[in-house]
Amino acid sequence: MGRTITPVRVKDVVIGEGAPTIVVPVTGRTPDALREQVAAAAGRADVVEWRVDFFHLVDDPASVVAQAVSLAGHLQGTPLLATCRTANEGGEIAIADDAYADLTVALAESGAVDLVDVEYRRDRAAVDRILEAAHSCDVAVVASNHDFDATPPRDEIVARLREMQDLGADICKIAVMPRSTGDVLVLLDATRTMHENYADRPLITMSMGGLGVVSRIAGQVFGSAATFGMVGAASAPGQIDADELRSVLDLLERSR
Repeated sequence: MGRTITPVRVKDVVIGEGAPTIVVPVTGRTPDALREQVAAAAGRADVVEWRVDFFHLVDDPASVVAQAVSLAGHLQGTPLLATCRTANEGGEIAIADDAYADLTVALAESGAVDLVDVEYRRDRAAVDRILEAAHSCDVAVVASNHDFDATPPRDEIVARLREMQDLGADICKIAVMPRSTGDVLVLLDATRTMHENYADRPLITMSMGGLGVVSRIAGQVFGSAATFGMVGAASAPGQIDADELRSVLDLLERSR
């Protein structure tokens, strides 16, 4: 069942093979807060996501790169995903396309990060520039899309994931907000459809909020290769404690 998926390897972590990868975001606004969060996540995350948009010096690329280098040192081999989530997709900052691309390219070229997130619906030239720069540095790209208002129809979710794949992203990610249990089923069925019929690389899908928690736990059954857990404060609605999440994922993997 399903197509052949080419996994993505970042350091010692393989995304898209075996049990789902657990990604833990850190959202500290200052270097001290980030160090505390990274220390808490150590040993509990497969990948740490730095939400750059929370950083108090996010408008200074040189400071952002220096902080990325510092975080990579503290992570001691745990892969680092750099994400600047913009206000259009539920993040902390509004930023022009050129500045967004400049910042993400600087992170990709820093030598400190293993993956970068790109909101695939931003200006196409900016997205292409990020993809080219990241791939030239052997940095994987997570193309992403977030809908905090609703759950699009199944075919629309599949279409967005296929667009990300066609762009050349290494991992395709979508997060949607359910208004009913039926919406959660729509997201899971879209994941299954994409995984079985179209995908040739890892997918990350989730239905947010309390209604969508089941998608964070059981997404692997339908084809989602990773899930987001929390250590401390959540960065998105419905995230589960990373230790509890790992216990449930291990149980599901053994049962399968």
